[in-house]
Amino acid sequence: MLSLADDLGHLSYVVSGDGPPVVLVHAGVADHRMWDAVAPALAERHTVIRYDLRGFGRSAPPSGPFSDTDDLRRLLDHLGHPRVGLVGASWGGRVALDFTLAHPERVRCLALLAPPWPGYDWSADMVAYDEAETAALAAGDLDAAVRVNLDMWLRGPARDWEDVGAESAALVREPMRTSLVNQDVVARHSRGTASGDPAAVRVPTLVGTGALDVPDFRDIARRYAAAIPDAELVEFADAAHLIALDAPAELTARLLPFLARTHEDVGEGLSGRKAG
Repeated sequence: MLSLADDLGHLSYVVSGDGPPVVLVHAGVADHRMWDAVAPALAERHTVIRYDLRGFGRSAPPSGPFSDTDDLRRLLDHLGHPRVGLVGASWGGRVALDFTLAHPERVRCLALLAPPWPGYDWSADMVAYDEAETAALAAGDLDAAVRVNLDMWLRGPARDWEDVGAESAALVREPMRTSLVNQDVVARHSRGTASGDPAAVRVPTLVGTGALDVPDFRDIARRYAAAIPDAELVEFADAAHLIALDAPAELTARLLPFLARTHEDVGEGLSGRKAG
């Protein structure tokens, strides 16, 4: 991986392919590797940028105030991309949306895969999940906290572990541990999410939801699709919360034509590209 390190902090990233740039922003229980099954096909037509959010993967946790949207802007400036397509999963979807609202001139198109909704009235099942994770961490049982998160975000409420690929669990188990270890320091220094109105989005938008995800996030996806002008809602029948892990071929098949339609000027923003 390559690294952006300055007085504002450290971000690790990887770039592959050639063509109009697209940034993949990972979920809050994963790192850039959650896109491993999606990135190669996208890289045949695009410059694909994947990075680890602060305190995730190989990016160092923050030591002072920061915002995920500022970090994304720093990365794009570093790479020399004035405009990009953005694809964000779960928390990464919220980062992508916040960035679009804060810097609309820098975003060509937006794909939100199971993003959260600030202030959402969570169901009893989601509250129970949060309480179980909190109890495990308070007891110092990091393994139990990882299991709680694997059950919620990878297996989901609608299937047994026999229906989940073992390779998917192996791919996210370590990133989950890292995120849990760093979550307190990240929360302490984060300046939080933006409070912008999704209705203000003015770029082509795709909203993805997994048919096997928790009902809260399926409802939230419908909310975003209704709130963002002309947004397209896509349901992935065989996916729970982490669509890129559960249905990478189906996701890629949706993203490629969506990105092709929205990258009219393929020459813009390719200077200063770094590969890795």
